[in-house]
Amino acid sequence: MAAKVNRQTVDLSQYPDLVVVYLGMRVNRLTGVKTLLGFGPRIADSVAARPEGLLLHENFVFSLFPMHVGMRQYWRDMDSLLGWTRSEPHREWWRGFLRDSGGTGFWHETYLMRGGMEAIYDDVPEPIGFMRFAPVVAARGAMFGAARRVKSEGAEAVVSEEDLYN
Repeated sequence: MAAKVNRQTVDLSQYPDLVVVYLGMRVNRLTGVKTLLGFGPRIADSVAARPEGLLLHENFVFSLFPMHVGMRQYWRDMDSLLGWTRSEPHREWWRGFLRDSGGTGFWHETYLMRGGMEAIYDDVPEPIGFMRFAPVVAARGAMFGAARRVKSEGAEAVVSEEDLYN
């Protein structure tokens, strides 16, 4: 006789402001392998430092060709996530990446327990995720920073649009 499936679920009532973010980096050119491998230890170190509000960090591989790796993070709330993104070393990484993606493409999609979703795709050559079914628009003005895309308080971007384009 076949065993019954052991179905389980989770009680997320202790996490009313939970935020889940999927992030990915894809190698677009050969030089991107070096960029991708260079980020690995820095990300591992930042996770090991246990940023305030980070509940869990998981790594995974989307594909080997083209090389496309990712991570999933669970944050206690949007303020914790945004606080970390505005601190060092993240702000330094992000500023450098936005000036030169180093032969890679980067993206993230964020899902909020209280409602709302947002995403960014930088140097991503082929549609993935939301891009495959929703209209793609320039990440400028109100669509520039993640906080403004989800209409969060304190909507200042990690790197300002003026710093990036001027």
